Amino acid sequence: MMVFFSKSNAIEQDIEQASDYAEYREACLAHDALTGAENWKRKEASRDYDYRLIRKRVQRMQSARKLQDVTGLMSVLHEGLHGNLGNIANPALLTHSKTGTKQLIETFISEVVMALDAIYRADESVVDFFHKKQFFEETAHAFGRSCLMLSGGAGLGFFHAGVVKSLNEHNLLPTVISGASAGAIIAAMIGTKNQQELQEALSPEFILSKFRYWRKWSGFGRKSLLDATALENTLIDLFDLMTFEEAFSKTGRHINISVSPMDLHQQSRVLNAKSSPNAIITQAVRASTAVPLFFSPVQLRAKNAAGDIIPYIPNRRFVDGSLMADLPFRQLSRLYGVNHSIVSQTNPLAVPFLSSNRAGATTLTGLTFRHVSQLAKSNSIFAFDMLENLTGNKAARLAIHKVRSVIDQQYVGNINILPHKQLRSLSQILANPTSESITSLIRSGEKATWEHIDVIERNTKISETLRLYLTKLKEREARESGH
Repeated sequence: MMVFFSKSNAIEQDIEQASDYAEYREACLAHDALTGAENWKRKEASRDYDYRLIRKRVQRMQSARKLQDVTGLMSVLHEGLHGNLGNIANPALLTHSKTGTKQLIETFISEVVMALDAIYRADESVVDFFHKKQFFEETAHAFGRSCLMLSGGAGLGFFHAGVVKSLNEHNLLPTVISGASAGAIIAAMIGTKNQQELQEALSPEFILSKFRYWRKWSGFGRKSLLDATALENTLIDLFDLMTFEEAFSKTGRHINISVSPMDLHQQSRVLNAKSSPNAIITQAVRASTAVPLFFSPVQLRAKNAAGDIIPYIPNRRFVDGSLMADLPFRQLSRLYGVNHSIVSQTNPLAVPFLSSNRAGATTLTGLTFRHVSQLAKSNSIFAFDMLENLTGNKAARLAIHKVRSVIDQQYVGNINILPHKQLRSLSQILANPTSESITSLIRSGEKATWEHIDVIERNTKISETLRLYLTKLKEREARESGH
């Protein structure tokens, strides 16, 4: 027993001190072998998912593929392919091992991918081009897709750079990305830079050179406590006058920037190439980072048909996007068919109350705490609603409304990547970065992402395969039609 604990502690130290993902994964596999988790993976049966249903689907796909029955494969997938078939995405399955999951689930995902490949490559005398394209369009739409949402967090927001860097290195970066406040800066980098440019932009040296002096004291008695000149110049240098439409044409990524209005009766806006194609990214990011009191509200701008810069949504000013839409999942779901979210969360108002436990609340104590928290949230919203209705002063009502919006938000997604506790220090939120702090934040973002890499890969493999083949079919259609 002492030998077991000694080996287990040694492996856990290897996991904690891993210098890259390969070392981390190797240590995790060693831990699973030592603790018996590998045996758990090999056993199909578990009360955490419907293994009988998954086994039957695997057998049917294998049989159809062996018979080269493409229409049969299409039928099996049409019957009920979705991201949580048989509860295979149940968070409880993540508690049994450091990495990986049931081999039956891995086999199911692999079989689906092979089935999609067989359908795509099928002879068009069996399945013609029109029906192939229709199948992939309908299945991709029904299955949905993943998004990456980057929260606010001021100086802690550079943690997102490490998260994005890690996802990018493993080809797991979703094409739908949102950013609020500090997250808007990283989201805009993702959407305006090609692969090589993005790799450079996520380095500590690049970030420090651009944001070394973002916080400059302005003083009391002015429009804001901080002077935004340095930040504005940096954003102009990074994004120039590029619009959301131009960014999408360059990278093919759907970036979404949240901004909050300075009006009582206005809703938050999410700017992107679909709803605001001509809006200028620099001004959108500047507005999203305008923390009230610290930075003054911002007038959005856009390009007209002649290329001239004009006001966008005249007579309106916007501030920090995280006030009302830190994680705009509903908007992304409506615009892009998103039904699965990866969240990089550094918002200092949320992180202290969030758990890094991948399975969520399962114990009686945990469930009770969750229920009490939900009651406290509902009661707080009710109290602010009453207070707003009883307040006559417009400025006071606006302030109450914004505080209510902060409380009412959902700050978690399906997969939540959180900074380590030692990085939740308030001292870094409004401080100018140093080489050490930037390097630490980025490194922390990378390491915090490693434990989710295999989960993200499993949860996105089918949707990415569907969209890959759909894109290829659309490109072929465009070539053959002369467009």
